[in-house]
Formats: sequence, structure tokens, C-alpha cells
Amino acid sequence: MSNSTKGEGYRIPAESIQSELVVRRSRFLSTIQMASTVADARAAIAEARKALPDASHHVYAFKVGFGNSVNEGMSDDGEPSGTAGPPTLAVLRGSGIGDITIVTARYFGGVKLGAGGLVRAYTLSAQEALRQLKTELKLEKKTVGLEMSYSQYNVVKCLISAHGGTVDDEVFDAQILIVATFAVSNLDRFAAELQERTAGAVQPVDLS
Repeated sequence: MSNSTKGEGYRIPAESIQSELVVRRSRFLSTIQMASTVADARAAIAEARKALPDASHHVYAFKVGFGNSVNEGMSDDGEPSGTAGPPTLAVLRGSGIGDITIVTARYFGGVKLGAGGLVRAYTLSAQEALRQLKTELKLEKKTVGLEMSYSQYNVVKCLISAHGGTVDDEVFDAQILIVATFAVSNLDRFAAELQERTAGAVQPVDLS
């Protein structure tokens, strides 16, 4: 999956899911949750540990943000160093998905897998969870204020709708004030058409 450019957003989990993989009698249960902050990721990890308290290990990786603005974390949680957390994070890095946390709980089945076997098992478990995951597009958004005369109101409302904006608030006084939110990728086109349709009388003011 190709990376999104600035302003075009990125894919995030649309749901929380859990998948299961059995490798030589060990069970690997991978839980994916959306996490838009590091605090959310830590909470998701704690929740997954609490849900499966009897697992031998709770290996995790998270990736908050996307592109050049990413916070990452991982843990082998007692597995041999580098055999669990790093391969799980590598799968997340290659997924094209941001704001994501995955916790893989392992129930030891009595057969040692060895370092290479663990890397493969945790990689496959993360890949299987991602295969089942539904995603949605998260768009970078900006809120603007628009002040206008009553005669310009209908034109501005139509332009907001045409460019995918949402009206958050309206204040009717001597002038009308509209507070609206747009995807950043749509804002320049909206501002250009607004300039043309109102002869520059209405200008968006950044409120973000």
C-alpha cells in the first residue's frame, strides 16, 4: 500500500478485532485496536493483558500517527530479545496503517519454537490479524471561521457542502458567522472558489 501524502490522510483501524494462529501447539491471539495517541496505545495494551491474563506472554507493538510524524513502541515481553516485538512492529510498518496497536498473547503449547520459529510465528500472527482488519481513511482536518452578509449566506453554505465541509456552528448577528471543518486537502479549492464567488468579501480564518 502506498503512503499517503500530506493532507490526504492515512488508513486507520475501523474496528477492534482478534485473530488466532496455532503454531506447534502454541496459540497466538493477536488483538488490534485503534489508538490515536500513545496514551490510547498504552490503554489498549493494558486492556489486552487484562482480557487474557493467563497467557505466557503479551507481546505488543504500536504505531501512532503516520509518515514523518509517528510514535512507535514495542515489547518482547519475556520472549528472547528481538524475536517478538521487532517482527510485530515490522509488520505494522509495512502495512500502510497508522494509529494502530497490536497485542499478541501467546499460550505456550509445550514445544519450543526457537528464535527463528518465534520470529515467523509472531510475524504470521500479526499478518493474519491485519488480513482480517477493516480500515477507514483518517483525514487531516482544519476548522475555519467565515464571516459574511446575509445575502452571501446561501452561496457560502452551498460551497461548504460542495467541498466536503461540515458546519459546526452558526451565529446570526449583524453579520453571519459560520464555523466549518474541512479536510485539509479540500480547503485550498474551497478558499479559491469562495474568493471567486464572493469577490474576496468572505475569507476563511484558521481556527484550528
